[in-house]
Amino acid sequence: MIEALGHEFMRHALYAGLLASVTCGVIGALVVVNRLAFLSGGIAHAAYGGVGMAVFFGFSPLLGTLGFSLAAAMVMAAVTLRSRRRADTVVGVLWAAGMAVGVVFSDLAPGYNVDLMSYLFGSILTVSVQDLWFMGAMCAAVVAVTAYWYRDLLALSYDPDFARLRGVPVTFLHYLLLGMIALAVVMLVRVVGLILIVALLTIPPYMAEQWSGSLARVMVLAGLLCAAFVVIGLALSYALNLTSGASIILVAATAFFANLGARKLLGRRG
Repeated sequence: MIEALGHEFMRHALYAGLLASVTCGVIGALVVVNRLAFLSGGIAHAAYGGVGMAVFFGFSPLLGTLGFSLAAAMVMAAVTLRSRRRADTVVGVLWAAGMAVGVVFSDLAPGYNVDLMSYLFGSILTVSVQDLWFMGAMCAAVVAVTAYWYRDLLALSYDPDFARLRGVPVTFLHYLLLGMIALAVVMLVRVVGLILIVALLTIPPYMAEQWSGSLARVMVLAGLLCAAFVVIGLALSYALNLTSGASIILVAATAFFANLGARKLLGRRG
């Protein structure tokens, strides 16, 4: 891995992965605690519609992803607040419709754009300096907003009804949380791609939750775990000439099952 860092693109990939790890730790912890994995998957897959529209109309796919994911997040937030029973159906429709819009617009775009596949499976090795600044700004925004609203988000995560009685703006925070998930999707799309985002948002926080006693500790440990998965995955992809995004997720999945095995073994011994 040390040799690989002699290449500028590998350094950019490492920086992008570390920035994404911070966001993944913070937002992923909130996703796991609030049981929003399915909603996160819906936002991530619906965001592909923004990629296809960006290619068709000729503007930045990252901006298209940001706009489409934010729009999908707001719709899903409204639906889940009004009718949780029907939420899974609406999320499933938005999930499929977003992907379909992306495919149709990419088909209508003149010529075939190979970069479209990179948004599905990640393209961390092609991250530019401009991308790093963009990711850094979003990471800073996510951390700052979470720190400012931390106590209210904590109350929302563990007991929304009690939080509402205490005067916590539950509705606003629900929209805010899904909006931040949309920002996380935009950051992680270059690291592992839209299809694999849910795994990186849920595996590190889930593992961290098993060994942590507070939400803040879950966020910190999840970020560290995510960073470790990114570094190991990048090293494996460089050494074995594998797709970086898939390598990172396989490392995370291996750690996930190893953690489950270790906890069962410790439970039996106890």
